[in-house]
Amino acid sequence: MTVGKVRNPWAVIIFSIITLGIYWLYWNYATFSEIKKFNDSGIGGGLGLVLAIFLGFLNWFLLPSGIKAMYETQGEEAPVSGIWGLINLIPLIGFIIWTIKVQGAMNNMWKSKS
Repeated sequence: MTVGKVRNPWAVIIFSIITLGIYWLYWNYATFSEIKKFNDSGIGGGLGLVLAIFLGFLNWFLLPSGIKAMYETQGEEAPVSGIWGLINLIPLIGFIIWTIKVQGAMNNMWKSKS
């Protein structure tokens, strides 16, 4: 079972803004890859990156859904689900809240398994 990388959600937000979204693309690739490796299910990094480039809004829902599935396979209650993607409809603050919540959920899983 592979454990993913713990990342500071604020660093994800700041690097995504500074790089005009390029870091966000990398982050999508990395997080979808980590979920796939850990859970042996999900869309994986390659498809996650393609979707981030062409249909980025889908990842607002797919990433929390993948995290939810990861938690459920461990017999734990998930702190996020696909519905969390809707918070991105609130300009800027929605992206910040979503990133903190999603990366925080991943960090909690990785910390509990390391």
